[in-house]
Amino acid sequence: MGNKVKYNLKNIYAAVMTEAITDGISTFTYVTPKKIPGAVSLSLDSEGSNDSFKADGVTYFRANSNNGYSGDLEIALVPEWFRTEILQEKLDTNKVLIETNTSTETVKFALMFEFDGDVKAIRHVMYCCSATRPTISSDTNDDKITPNTEKLTLTVDPRSDGYVKAKTGDETTSAGYDAWFTTVYTPVPVTTP
Repeated sequence: MGNKVKYNLKNIYAAVMTEAITDGISTFTYVTPKKIPGAVSLSLDSEGSNDSFKADGVTYFRANSNNGYSGDLEIALVPEWFRTEILQEKLDTNKVLIETNTSTETVKFALMFEFDGDVKAIRHVMYCCSATRPTISSDTNDDKITPNTEKLTLTVDPRSDGYVKAKTGDETTSAGYDAWFTTVYTPVPVTTP
């Protein structure tokens, strides 16, 4: 029996992606995933289109496109490793984080996370993400300390091989489920006899 509900975002990890192209074929590798502590919320909207072609007075053909997702990840504080490895900030000799306006291609990464379920946590991986710099904001404390959060705007694009995301299902094997946050899950194609 599978889950009936999902709740409670937790266990957010990111792993930098590298794409190598040999003879027109892409190979994707990921570094070991690192945890992003302090998950608050994640909201990703699907992107794509639902186009139709009218002929003979009816919808003759309909095509859906999957252009990935976009939205926000809200966390307690963006970790320093994420700032240097993904947002490309630099540490100077005094270990001060420096942000420059050098325009470079964004670092792509996989984002993994899970939602609790009434039976078993549902684990997700988004294969090809990029993130923008978080907004700088804070408030003055009055009578109590209220932590401020940081928000990353994410774009999830399809990889060049078409993969966008994967998630665990009702019958996911324990091998795939248990290793979810130690390596980025690689899809295993179904072979037919």
